Amino acid sequence: MLVTPDRFRSVPCPSYPEIRLAIKPGRKVARLIEAAQPCAVHIATEGPLGWAARRYCLKRRMPFTTAYHTRFPEYIRARWRVPLPVSYAVMRRFHGPSSRIMVATQNIEDELARRGFHNIARWSRGVDTVLYRPRPEAKGEQGPFAGLPRPVHLYVGRVAVEKNVEAFLSLALPGSKVVVGDGPQVDELKRRYPDVVFTGVKTGEELAMHYAAADIFVFPSRTDTFGLVLLEALASGLPVAAYPVPGPLDVIGVTGPGVLNEDLGLAVKQALPIEPERCREHALRFSWQASTQQFIDNLAPFETAVWTKPMPNAA
Repeated sequence: MLVTPDRFRSVPCPSYPEIRLAIKPGRKVARLIEAAQPCAVHIATEGPLGWAARRYCLKRRMPFTTAYHTRFPEYIRARWRVPLPVSYAVMRRFHGPSSRIMVATQNIEDELARRGFHNIARWSRGVDTVLYRPRPEAKGEQGPFAGLPRPVHLYVGRVAVEKNVEAFLSLALPGSKVVVGDGPQVDELKRRYPDVVFTGVKTGEELAMHYAAADIFVFPSRTDTFGLVLLEALASGLPVAAYPVPGPLDVIGVTGPGVLNEDLGLAVKQALPIEPERCREHALRFSWQASTQQFIDNLAPFETAVWTKPMPNAA
């Protein structure tokens, strides 16, 4: 059973209206959990719903697991200049009681350990290699980028300051640049880079066609914990150019389907000749089956007899 913001009255997140924040969700979260009577609870994010579920589990003395999907301290610093030690102190408080903090990569695990987090467990990611696959027809006259000068350099994801998209758009590259996605920085970047193609959000088959129609995937983010779009691009046969930071280091590393360099323009130039088959082969190593089994193994199940006991008075 999923407890998500669409079940609650919500408001847009300041400076990021696409993200909805639930208003005073505590009582309803408790009712939803009690109605489901689960044997395990996993808290996906550190927003209002996550804090409400955390409080409930602590009061019930129920174990729970959490996930560290997003480097929120770095995001918050990029937007509001909040010092990293302050944000990480809040994150440690949130995740402190968790039976396991699930992270996607070794680099993030090492970073959190250095910052005083404990009980860290690996939960890698998977990619739909049937949907995301090389499609030679996508590069033809009926493809989404027909008429654009080649090579087509593609970015897919949120268009926001923490994604560092401008580092890609400001590069002097031959051919075309395409941005697939939306976010609070879209209008500003459209004005500043009128030659860039902004397609808006794409999903499903349409998104898969956009990947397959490009020539290279450029990933300028320095703050992602993994970067699922990296796998989607690789599965589509696209080489990757990125910075040597957590996420790309774990997905790409030195295995050959991309180039990581602090000079992003040089990474693009060196990655372009990489064969699509090499990218696809690398992506096939990431299966949903393995990811799902890791998640299940990481959960902290408890006896359902907890639901017959009265709620303790204190956490």
